[in-house]
Amino acid sequence: MKRIQYHEYGGPEVLRLEEFQPAQPGRGEVLVRVKAAALNPMDIGIRQGRLKMVTGRKFPRALGHDFAGIVEAVGDGVTQVRPGDEVIGAAGIKAAGAFAEMVLVEEKSVARKPRNLSWDEAAALPTPAITAYLALAKKGRLKAGQSVFVAGALGAVGRSAVQLAMMMGASVGGSCRGTAVQEAHDLGLSPIVEFDFDASRYARRFDVILDTSGQLPLKSAKTMVKLGGHIVDIRPAPAKFVRAALPGPYEVLVANPDPADVEQIVRAAEQGVLRIPIASVVPLGSAIPALAEFERRTGSKGGKLIITT
Repeated sequence: MKRIQYHEYGGPEVLRLEEFQPAQPGRGEVLVRVKAAALNPMDIGIRQGRLKMVTGRKFPRALGHDFAGIVEAVGDGVTQVRPGDEVIGAAGIKAAGAFAEMVLVEEKSVARKPRNLSWDEAAALPTPAITAYLALAKKGRLKAGQSVFVAGALGAVGRSAVQLAMMMGASVGGSCRGTAVQEAHDLGLSPIVEFDFDASRYARRFDVILDTSGQLPLKSAKTMVKLGGHIVDIRPAPAKFVRAALPGPYEVLVANPDPADVEQIVRAAEQGVLRIPIASVVPLGSAIPALAEFERRTGSKGGKLIITT
């Protein structure tokens, strides 16, 4: 089997397409033959060594988390899927390994693939959609009739949040680049602002502020949130956890979904509510140059990079 891996932390130049021997699934584990996998910003950060405290220094390390594929084998105790099932999922932070022909994951990390999505479309969903859902439903406690502001509304997480919030009966506004205002309008956002805007115009207007971009000043978020509302940040950092421990509306999301959360995402996709744009699709054998170019262009402004096998 082949997979993309690296033998030291660093830039895209450390990536190699190499042979590996997939482990047989142990108790509670599932071996999946990957059909498509999707790049997330966290994949780049992990390869750069930003999460060394979690991922450690044992090499080679595999790359990639989100995937769609077919169950090849299951370990003892697995009850929810069986060989031949079509699934989507996300490999664990430490193990990774989705940019490969085979990936080994825990059973709780997979769910049935939405029947009406292609392999590519399905692979684009897991991390962005689950992050958005947990931010809105669990941290934001969003209810029908409330209002949401999504900073970075057209990124993968932001777009997922917009679609899910509307499905949940909320009204949604957000920020985006000036060149993308029409796209945001077509998605149904109102109001729509550029990243540099006057927050005082929207004082106490929103029940939930979701910062997916990292570009919304906390002062602006506090101005815009209603009393009793929630400000949710999806980019964890030590200083942010300290801030979140203080009294106030600010919270940091650490995504730890359970199977019921994943099923919500699958259901939304099957209903046609949830879609994430795809910028390009490349085969595994040509993926490393594409990964480097995607990173050089500063990410997924035009949609997801999908790697197929």
